[in-house]
Amino acid sequence: MRRKRQLLPESECIDILHRATSGTLALLGDNNYPYALPISFVFDNGYIYFHSAKTGHKIDAIINCNKASFCIIDQDDVKPKEFTTYFRSVITFGHISIVESEEEKLKALKLLGNKYNPNDDEGLKKEINKDFSHVAIIRLGIEHMTGKEAIEIVRMK
Repeated sequence: MRRKRQLLPESECIDILHRATSGTLALLGDNNYPYALPISFVFDNGYIYFHSAKTGHKIDAIINCNKASFCIIDQDDVKPKEFTTYFRSVITFGHISIVESEEEKLKALKLLGNKYNPNDDEGLKKEINKDFSHVAIIRLGIEHMTGKEAIEIVRMK
């Protein structure tokens, strides 16, 4: 990254990955066009998990190219009078795949369910039982990531 003073430490990037609720997944789509989509996720132990339908443009793109990036905007405070934004973001890069193991798929579904609907184990169990055979889990293994924040935020620290 060019502006090293604005680089977030890895620990702060990981905190953002844990607390954020959505981001933009970027894949290589049809005819080598970029394909970026907003998507919910959960981060666990170096992996980002997404749930998906078993077929569609996203699945086709993953099958055709296993490289991806995922971007999260943690803060975007527009400052009109300053002609800038006070931002904080994280971008991850890695290899993406469809989870084949039923054990890992179940683990990811539980992680997702507990993140977005905590303290409802019974409801989560019913939802997983209902949709388990119809849902795909996608895993992005993070190979490297960068986090950056606005210079104005750096100066305030």
